[in-house]
Amino acid sequence: MTVQVQREFVLPDSIVRIHATGCTDRGVVRAINEDSSLVSGSCFVVADGMGGHEHGDLASQTAVATFEHLIADDAPARAEQVLESITAANRAVVDLAIQRGVAGPCGTTLTGIALVDVGDVAHWMAFNVGDSRVYQWNGRRLDQLTVDHSDVQERIDRGELTEIGARTDPRRNVVTRALGADDDVDPDVWIMPARAQQTFLICSDGLTRELDDDEIARIMTFHAAQSARESPPMTLAARLVGAAVAAGGKDNVTVIIVESTLQTESHDLPVDPTEDTSERGALLPVLEDTLPRS
Repeated sequence: MTVQVQREFVLPDSIVRIHATGCTDRGVVRAINEDSSLVSGSCFVVADGMGGHEHGDLASQTAVATFEHLIADDAPARAEQVLESITAANRAVVDLAIQRGVAGPCGTTLTGIALVDVGDVAHWMAFNVGDSRVYQWNGRRLDQLTVDHSDVQERIDRGELTEIGARTDPRRNVVTRALGADDDVDPDVWIMPARAQQTFLICSDGLTRELDDDEIARIMTFHAAQSARESPPMTLAARLVGAAVAAGGKDNVTVIIVESTLQTESHDLPVDPTEDTSERGALLPVLEDTLPRS
């Protein structure tokens, strides 16, 4: 299933234009798709229901529905509003377990980006709970913005495990944070100024378990040339999902691609496709002091 959306947001000194596509597939092994996603005007979310918990599909649907209800799609959000939505989504997933009479917790990851208005200036806010991911693509390099909340990532950080070893480690599916796991949720959040051209990739781990970052970057590099020969052209989100399914498809796969352009009032922002956009702006005071990957 593929969805697309285009929006234009006018701020006092700039215009932000967004084109986003999303695609999901249950894969070749899972009986149901426990991933859910939101491709809205200003907010883009992936939630991966935890297969080891009951009602993983309902947990991810509940989290996404909370965002859809609380964040309007016709205007940039406020950073505080995004944080409130994460808290509300966690509460809703906790309540779901109670309502369903589930012995253990319902659980889901949650990751995404939102266009936020910070003092009339457009910023992107990235957020994450769990091991779904947000990347940024500058046309030649793929940078992971979020940090996985997982057992294997913690061991990698301690020097006990390599990234190659993590791909086959028996505990690679164990997450250390999730919505619904506790009454309180501890998200990682980042704020970065909107730039002239930006492309974000948001995905569940069904993509990154089948394709490493180099393979994802290769597909993104050659996508434009491939789509030019197709009728109708395949979206980049669908191409990445298809590649993950073809590589094994052992899990549900969800991908959102968000492309944004910023036009300032003076119309003089240079557009350099080779610009390194991995540098971040200062975090807002309301946000936790968590740094993205370098």
